[in-house]
Amino acid sequence: MVTQEQFDRFFAAKAFGVVGASANRDKYGNKVLRSYIQHNMRVIPVNPREKEIEGIPCVTGVPELPAEVKSISVITPPAITEQVVEMAIARGIENIWMQPGAESPAAIENCRKNNINVIADGSCILVVQRFKEH
Repeated sequence: MVTQEQFDRFFAAKAFGVVGASANRDKYGNKVLRSYIQHNMRVIPVNPREKEIEGIPCVTGVPELPAEVKSISVITPPAITEQVVEMAIARGIENIWMQPGAESPAAIENCRKNNINVIADGSCILVVQRFKEH
């Protein structure tokens, strides 16, 4: 079970990455990005195929995220999430929120072994932030 302290640590970052950000407004990768925007949080979409999403320039991968990004939301298939976690460890990411459906036991265990604050219990950032579809 995720604790309030884990949520607080996640949201304490100065900037956030959304890995699996999508230009398609119907996809969760877009909704999560817009949720950060709705809360006036600095957010960087991670998508190797898009130049920008919701008017924000994309980076192609976790290694390209700015240094102030210490928390990432992951909206990818579990096998990709495992690769994302490896890149996040190398990049010094401190907090990883795996959206429901993105988590994998191996990725979660890798986070824990590397002292990363991992949220992967089915908690959805859209619910926690009370995302409003516009």
